[in-house]
Amino acid sequence: MATLGFISFGRRGDLEHIERKGILYVVSAPSGAGKTTLCRDVARRVKNLQYSISHTTRQPRPGEVHGVDYYFIDEVTFQDKIEKNDFIESAKVHGHFYGTSRESLTDQIDRGVDIILDIDTQGAMILKKQYSEGVFIYVLPPSFEVLKQRLVDRGLDSKEEVSRRLQKAREEIWNYRQYYYLVVNVEYDNALKELESVVISERIKMRQMNLAWIEKTFIKQLSIKQDQSGDASS
Repeated sequence: MATLGFISFGRRGDLEHIERKGILYVVSAPSGAGKTTLCRDVARRVKNLQYSISHTTRQPRPGEVHGVDYYFIDEVTFQDKIEKNDFIESAKVHGHFYGTSRESLTDQIDRGVDIILDIDTQGAMILKKQYSEGVFIYVLPPSFEVLKQRLVDRGLDSKEEVSRRLQKAREEIWNYRQYYYLVVNVEYDNALKELESVVISERIKMRQMNLAWIEKTFIKQLSIKQDQSGDASS
């Protein structure tokens, strides 16, 4: 479970100089719904929010960079990491393996850094068992027709692969009930604002705060002042 770290947040609705836990935001969606772009963009907009880079056995797509988009490794290396328990979650999706580094994720959360992670529903449900305080968000397109068109328009997959991804989407969408928030990506800027709102609102929930800091900063200080006032009047 995450431990406390000292955070000094910037603007965009965040409080300054508050001690609290690092938060894990887990975002899932059907392929083509826009979750990766949303996660990367919200990490750029919100201070102290780090996008988690996963490991995968698939080949890089045009423009993708090792260590920036994914850590691209072969299946032998991936299986070796599984045997060493290096992944906090891993799954086979669309014929390729994906996994999240245990050390990287836990280290950042232990230091109080918020992490946003985009993974499939298999991996999300594994994480949900381990991080009960995590924030689980599901992203949907406005319709299957729009989803299909987005997959076709991005030009990354064959017709057969698009069909497989749509079938997978039909199967995975039933898991939306396991998530706490739903973002419908009709218009990208609005969807991004909604995701950003989730991040910020979760940060200032009372359960995220270090109550000892509140006691020390306000309650005890008030008691001291009241005692001093009483001594002065006597």
